[in-house]
Amino acid sequence: MKIVHEIPASWKNTSKLFIALGDEHRQRILLAFEPNERMNILQIVQASTLSRTAVTHHLKVLRDSGVLNSEKVGKEVYFWIDKAIVADTLSRVLRYIKEEI
Repeated sequence: MKIVHEIPASWKNTSKLFIALGDEHRQRILLAFEPNERMNILQIVQASTLSRTAVTHHLKVLRDSGVLNSEKVGKEVYFWIDKAIVADTLSRVLRYIKEEI
């Protein structure tokens, strides 16, 4: 058994990603995106059963975790799934599981 005193730098954002993906409302928001689609908040609210305030909260969690990226274009902010970050984090966890089991 090894004792881990600190989380390795490569694992720092892993818990944020799993927390973000662990909520059913955030999962539904992510499932509303078509492949490579960018949506603004109004489009995301229309695809959701949540209020705009609730959607805004969930978007913040998803963006802070790295699951979503965003870009302001004029007055609108567009969001899209950062597939590279999600895939990298999940791959890192799977590699660890495969090595340790």
